[in-house]
Amino acid sequence: MHEYYPILLVGAVIGTVSAVLILAYVFIKDKKEEAEFERSMKDSVIMKRLISYAKPYWKQFLLVLILMVFTISYDIFSPLIVGKIENLVAGDFTLPPLYRYVAAYALILVASMGSTYAQAIILQKVGQRIISDMREELFWHIEALSHAQLEKIPVGKLVTRATNDTNAISLMFNSLLLKLVKNTFVIIGIIAGMLFLNYELTLMVLCFVPFIVLFTVVFQKFSRRAYRKVKDATTDINTWLSENLSGIKVTQVFNREEAKNQEFTAKSRALGRARGEQVVVFGIFRPLVYMLYICSILCLLYLGGKGYLNGTTFLGQTITSGTIVSFYMYISNFFNPIQELAEQFNWLQSAFASAEKVFSLLDLPLEMTDDEDAMELSHIRGEIEFKDVWFAYVPGEWVLKGVSFHVNAGETAAFVGATGSGKTTILSLLTRNYEFQKGEILIDGIDIRKIKTSSLRRHFGQMLQDVFLFSGTIRSNIALQNDPNPAAEQTETPENPNNCISDEQIMEACRYVNADSFINRLEHGLDEEVRERGSNFSAGQRQLLSFARTILHHPSVMILDEATANIDTETELLIQNSLERMRSIGTMLIVAHRLSTIRNADRIFVIDHGGIIERGTHQELIEQQGRYYELYLLQEHKENLTKRMQAL
Repeated sequence: MHEYYPILLVGAVIGTVSAVLILAYVFIKDKKEEAEFERSMKDSVIMKRLISYAKPYWKQFLLVLILMVFTISYDIFSPLIVGKIENLVAGDFTLPPLYRYVAAYALILVASMGSTYAQAIILQKVGQRIISDMREELFWHIEALSHAQLEKIPVGKLVTRATNDTNAISLMFNSLLLKLVKNTFVIIGIIAGMLFLNYELTLMVLCFVPFIVLFTVVFQKFSRRAYRKVKDATTDINTWLSENLSGIKVTQVFNREEAKNQEFTAKSRALGRARGEQVVVFGIFRPLVYMLYICSILCLLYLGGKGYLNGTTFLGQTITSGTIVSFYMYISNFFNPIQELAEQFNWLQSAFASAEKVFSLLDLPLEMTDDEDAMELSHIRGEIEFKDVWFAYVPGEWVLKGVSFHVNAGETAAFVGATGSGKTTILSLLTRNYEFQKGEILIDGIDIRKIKTSSLRRHFGQMLQDVFLFSGTIRSNIALQNDPNPAAEQTETPENPNNCISDEQIMEACRYVNADSFINRLEHGLDEEVRERGSNFSAGQRQLLSFARTILHHPSVMILDEATANIDTETELLIQNSLERMRSIGTMLIVAHRLSTIRNADRIFVIDHGGIIERGTHQELIEQQGRYYELYLLQEHKENLTKRMQAL
């Protein structure tokens, strides 16, 4: 009986560890909020959609599968060759057979290494192309979302979807799928090789498989939870950073650096704890699998050595020293892919979770879509009409209530009123940034919903109060394209008609709005660097660049949404004559902050609580002595008071 004590001891250790893991699996439950995070999209659905991205590259994947045959040949045949060499050394040793075995071993090794290298190169190239295709599709979809949809999704979350989540999917195409298939075939091949050598020892090794399955199931539960926490914490910190880095000046103005630092520390530590839990899970699983590997080696050496010394046979098979050596290598090759399969399965689940997030965003229906028969407009005159238009950002809470007005082509119309009255909303509806619920909006007598959105917006030039400048140069911000590469041929295409914009055209637009007055004073002129959001330019300079950008693209309708609100008096004087020039270009719609800028408007509409309460020219509205007259007197009083303060 004492002969079996070593085997019983190994069994007791494995049984104890298994019992602890089973109890942990049963009694440690996921929290409710974590359970709710479970994916709603089936793996088969996700895999089918992912395969659709890989279909154009099926030839490359087929080549990888062919190369895989040479890769796994080393894991399957090398133990057999080493076992033959061991038997040769232990028996009647001669050099010619040794040369043949060594040459065969070297040939298999070189073929495996070469095919592994080729697979890595092919998969990296194909994987990056697939992810590039997916990122481009995702970015195009984000660009097509309406303003209302974009306002509901934090920018940090969009960044995470386009970067972190696509990177996780990239890992699947680059290596995961290949390794999963490879390791599966390696395990099958190793089992076949072991059965070919010795049934008894193979059955001994297979006795450890149920415990490997048990450890893997328990590991998957805890690793999935760890992955979820890491992804949640990563998205949370990315969203927080995107918002707070954009508003860091506000933080500094109100001296809230310490409070924000504490918030960031808390989120950073939450991510650290999530990653720490992930490390702990892997730190427990890997040693457990290694324990099974060591136990199997001990059993092999004990049973194999005992059988070899005693000349034991089983089903007519004799255990030789070569058999023991081959099995030693097979067991090592057997446990490695099993351990990798468990980890790769969880990485695959992580990739699926990321893919579902990406697909959920791609599946987000577009609120602003063109009708099938939507038309292209090559030219518009600029006649605008609102007919009983109703609009609400939130259902039932009407922002515009039956708004109706008409602006002739080439006229200048101004909208004034209190904050929140609906002035900006009117202009947003005109460019289809939002979809109105009732009524009609017509351009040259055509319902804007029957015009392609891209075609409609092409004829509008918008100059907003909050000017957004991109990192780059003055030239790239005005032309809204990357600075030209002198070595590249610049060709105008229908998709990008701005390729042929010259510096002279840009400077002509700058002179038109008096932006050349400060650009010419800059050291690098149009090549002057523009930092993030134009932080190295004043509000007035940014606004002048916005004006030049608009004029350069030859709009038929120009929109000024409180565009002069943040401009100092000196800069305002510079652009007054520019505004007069712009009036001759086409129809102009102005949301006025300073009533002095709309004295010469052809029509002025006074908005209050979502409706037009007054309309007419500046002089007509003054004579009516209504709401516009009150606003005019109030602003006159403020300006006079400001002048007196400056005089003092």
